[in-house]
Amino acid sequence: MADRPKFYITTPIYYPSGNMHIGHTYTTVAADTMTRFKKMLGYDTFFLTGTDEHGQKIERKAEAAGVTPQQFVDKIVAETKDLWKLMNIEYDDFIRTTDERHVKIVQKIFRQFYDQGDIYKSEYEGQYCAECEAFWTPSQLKEGNLCPDCGRPCETAHEESYFFRMSKYQDWLIDYIQTHPDFIQPSFRANETLGFLRKKLSDLCISRPKSRLSWGIELPFDPDYVCYVWFDALINYISGVGFHRNQEEFEHWWPASYHLIGKDILTTHSVYWPTMLKAIGLPMPRTIFAHGWWLTGNTKMSKSLGNVVNPMDMVERYGVDAFRYFLLSEMSPGNDANFTEEAFVARYNSDLANDLGNLLSRVLKMTLRSGGVIQPPAELTADEAELNAEVDKAVKAMESCLLAMKFDQGLAAVMNAVRAGNRYMEKTAPWSLAKEGELARLNTVLYTAADALRRVAVLLAPVMPSKMADLGAALGYNRNDFAALKISDLKTKKSDLAGRTVQDCDALFPRIQFEAAKEAAAKPAKQDKAAKAAKPAKAAAPAGVVNLIDIADFAKVQLRTAKVIEASRVEGADRLLRLRIESGGEERQIVSGIARWYTPESLAGKSIVIVANLRPAKIRGIESAGMLLAAKEGDTLRLVTTDGEIASGAEVG
Repeated sequence: MADRPKFYITTPIYYPSGNMHIGHTYTTVAADTMTRFKKMLGYDTFFLTGTDEHGQKIERKAEAAGVTPQQFVDKIVAETKDLWKLMNIEYDDFIRTTDERHVKIVQKIFRQFYDQGDIYKSEYEGQYCAECEAFWTPSQLKEGNLCPDCGRPCETAHEESYFFRMSKYQDWLIDYIQTHPDFIQPSFRANETLGFLRKKLSDLCISRPKSRLSWGIELPFDPDYVCYVWFDALINYISGVGFHRNQEEFEHWWPASYHLIGKDILTTHSVYWPTMLKAIGLPMPRTIFAHGWWLTGNTKMSKSLGNVVNPMDMVERYGVDAFRYFLLSEMSPGNDANFTEEAFVARYNSDLANDLGNLLSRVLKMTLRSGGVIQPPAELTADEAELNAEVDKAVKAMESCLLAMKFDQGLAAVMNAVRAGNRYMEKTAPWSLAKEGELARLNTVLYTAADALRRVAVLLAPVMPSKMADLGAALGYNRNDFAALKISDLKTKKSDLAGRTVQDCDALFPRIQFEAAKEAAAKPAKQDKAAKAAKPAKAAAPAGVVNLIDIADFAKVQLRTAKVIEASRVEGADRLLRLRIESGGEERQIVSGIARWYTPESLAGKSIVIVANLRPAKIRGIESAGMLLAAKEGDTLRLVTTDGEIASGAEVG
């Protein structure tokens, strides 16, 4: 074990406040691909992922769902593990911050910091965002008291707290970043961190009073407080590999080779975490790599915005390996990428169906027509040299690009080799060679094309493990033998293809007809027979609720967000206001009896919720297309508005 180079990679531990989406999936697939690739290079590897389960957001969501925080996170963790299994993720450990092994290490580190004077107690007064579980200074807030990250209103907090002396390590951290160019990648992310460090670094508030938050790890020196969720979460990177538990294991794996993260958590990983490690007395991770966001339009995908892509939907329609390939080929890891299903289908049809699938189909069909056994090559010509050189180039590019986290560039080089294979088939025309009886030349062409496919399949195996195993089987390999192939096997011209019997197979990547796929996705899923038989008993009505409806009835009502453009009084009607609103790019007007509680001036610019599919009606001769939602108790009425900024036209429900 000690003789082999080691590779330890981590994803962030994901916050289970909702199901995982394409952003989480990208990071996890990237880490899985890197791990598989390093194994093929002969490394001893360890891949850690998991969930960050404490904090106020979880506590509040659990309360709203009527369950305990532990029950709430247990359900989402189970669903997350199911998703990673579906995505063919082979992690070595899945750490949860509720694990006892993690809790004990966090408390030991807190005790160490407290004893060495790196933690002190003081008073905090400022604005706090429960959604992000972060404190903000007045200069950081947006539009008064809105959180700069999520846009939700912050709460004023005034309380005694414990602080970590992060400012003590500011000068050291600046020097470390400047003298270790690989520490934060891509390099422009290092510049972002250094820009942050140009201002005086504040000490970090690392506790929450139990009177406000009980769902967390209790401080070992003060039972009235729990640990700040980020301080707790970052420690997973060392608690997961044996720190203070199995020192031999820990010393083997630490420091980490890569912390793979999204750019939104750069500060926590490039400022909080290094200063914590310095205070513990541990070496720094080799590289913190911050990739970009997946966008829909110009907006980041996030659970809180409700604009996420569900990986399970994509996998169900198009398959696991194709989705893995798209994620890694579409995003240049340092930059943002825009997701559309049209872009997915276009890349799938171009790279996988037309190029790779077509090359395999040609080789198989011609080899099967020639007896089904791959024959050894005869004399090689410049055409074979050209194709082999293109594949050699792909081998070198894939290795160098993956080592630099440039998945898209590595895959582009491999696809160039695949296209070179198709050009080779067109140029050498094996179908003509077969007709003309030039068997020696035919054997050479089919062998060369098949060997190019073999090497391409090995390069793509970390990205598309199942499909490349299928390709290997089509070329006559036992699946275990193919899985054992190493990158080093590709750096020689030696091949064991000759004498293998190819196996016919269905199209590796059937071409997608996008319109047909959209129609199929729009159809309701067939209900399972067992599910039909086991219809749940109707629950009793909650106290005070009458005229119960089914969920199908509720589904008929389309609730959407809308922005008030302007409002005016309806002449001759003291109670009525005419509102001109915009929802999802469409303008309409609504007449509402809210003039007693709202002036026209107070409504302009407000984000409200409307019933969007209500049949238009005329009120005082004015058409009203929809209805706004409001809550009324006694003599008080309040409009239903959104909790922070969200695009107009967003679905509510």
